[in-house]
Amino acid sequence: WLRPLLAAPVLKEQMGPEDCSEMAMEALCRAGDEKADRWRSLGIVWRNVILMALLHIGAVYSILVIPRAKPLTWVWSYVCFIVTALGVTAGAHRLWSHRSYRAKLPLRVFLAAANSMAFQNDIYEWARDHRVHHKYSETDADPHNATRGFFFAHIGWLFVRKHSDVIEKGRKLDVTDLLADPVVQFQRRYYKTSVLIMCFLVPTVVPWYFWGETLWNSYFLASILRYTVSLNVTWLVNSAAHMYGNRPYDQNISPRENRWVTFGAIGEGFHNFHHTFPFDYSTSEFGLRFNPTTCFIDLMCWMGLASNRKKASVETIQSRKLRTGDGNRSGNQSQDHSSVI
Repeated sequence: WLRPLLAAPVLKEQMGPEDCSEMAMEALCRAGDEKADRWRSLGIVWRNVILMALLHIGAVYSILVIPRAKPLTWVWSYVCFIVTALGVTAGAHRLWSHRSYRAKLPLRVFLAAANSMAFQNDIYEWARDHRVHHKYSETDADPHNATRGFFFAHIGWLFVRKHSDVIEKGRKLDVTDLLADPVVQFQRRYYKTSVLIMCFLVPTVVPWYFWGETLWNSYFLASILRYTVSLNVTWLVNSAAHMYGNRPYDQNISPRENRWVTFGAIGEGFHNFHHTFPFDYSTSEFGLRFNPTTCFIDLMCWMGLASNRKKASVETIQSRKLRTGDGNRSGNQSQDHSSVI
């Protein structure tokens, strides 16, 4: 076993400088190839990493623009944020993913346009992946599996290719209702164009045209900052609301009740309730309380543009809380909305 060690100095003496440099280059190339293979095995989507980094850098810069913008531009940016949020919460989530209420054509068109302003994948893909998330929550088939850590559940899942289980399980789901909806299919077909118009063009042009805001200020506030904030409050539902908070309805699942997420995501933070009763249009037992999305859906029903809201009964909620809840919150604030039109 000493022979290779004793022979090594002799080999080194017989090698010239050129041979040594060639060996060094080969070793560096092998190390580089191994490192590249490791990155490839992670399936990192570098395009998404770079674009999200640039977006968040732009959002940080946008904060410096706020004092230079006109007050009306601040208001407009917030209005765009609310419309963006409704495109996700009332649209892709409660209507198309869970079918928790029915919407007439004008409302579906508005929500599809608002969803394009949100720029979080088209309705079909969003709803399909969300159904997979509910059916296979916290497994490899969950697109943003929270057991892989906060960063992955929040934004990291967009930096890597989908796990094969997500794709496989997604193909087995029944999405015939989405395929049969002409609004969903129209938005999917013209998604890139609708995003360009709704997410960037309209928010930027309106302040410039109507009250003389600079295109620079309106672009960074109403488009970049608004878009970045709306993305992160949505992602907090996948991350924070799956890790932090109490579980009064089912302590055996990961999703939690998180008041901060509820505030930011206009009513989507009652996540333990939502995963326990996914069919409930309000995603909460408290009706309109802290739930602007529920207020919007109720208003649409009052206007005759929506109907057939599904709601878990008070008895069902209380029974489930006693059976599987962690006992952290009383149910005396429950409201029965099952009789509402």
